[in-house]
Amino acid sequence: MADRGMLGVAVQLRRRGLHVVRFNFLYKEKGSRRPDPMPRLKECIAAVAAHARREIAPQTLILGGRSMGGRAASMLAAEGFSCDGLLLLAYPLHPAGRPEELRDAHLAKIEVPVLCLNGTRDTLCRRDLMEAVVDRLRGRWTMHWLEGADHGFHVLKGSGKSDEDVLGEIAEASGIWVSGLRTG
Repeated sequence: MADRGMLGVAVQLRRRGLHVVRFNFLYKEKGSRRPDPMPRLKECIAAVAAHARREIAPQTLILGGRSMGGRAASMLAAEGFSCDGLLLLAYPLHPAGRPEELRDAHLAKIEVPVLCLNGTRDTLCRRDLMEAVVDRLRGRWTMHWLEGADHGFHVLKGSGKSDEDVLGEIAEASGIWVSGLRTG
């Protein structure tokens, strides 16, 4: 649970009154750098969501994750896993340096509202490609671009913003979006 970005976002969301359940995938807990296969990642998310439903009984259950975790959550939702929305941070639309290999085949199957936040300097999500993908989607997909942020939500020192500013922007956009789900 050492991911600075996820911890910062969780803290900011909690300040706005939202419950957040964070977890590591099993491969991380074992100290491995090699990710588990996608089916195992999706199983892990489903198990954590089931645990949260039992223990917290949230009115609204939003699946989410950063990068590969968000991709796994989106694939689970595309398969019909019951949730009220998806919060995707730094969605990896394509591998670095290979923008022709889009990871978007499942996105049109998502039936719940989605908030996706990516940095404008994210090397795994070219803005023009993501906007073209979003234009084709029929669902309620909200794209929020974080000006000057990279895949880890870091900004350049000369940008006039700090990494903390970016995390605050993520939390603010997420809080507004979640409030809209609860009232809409």
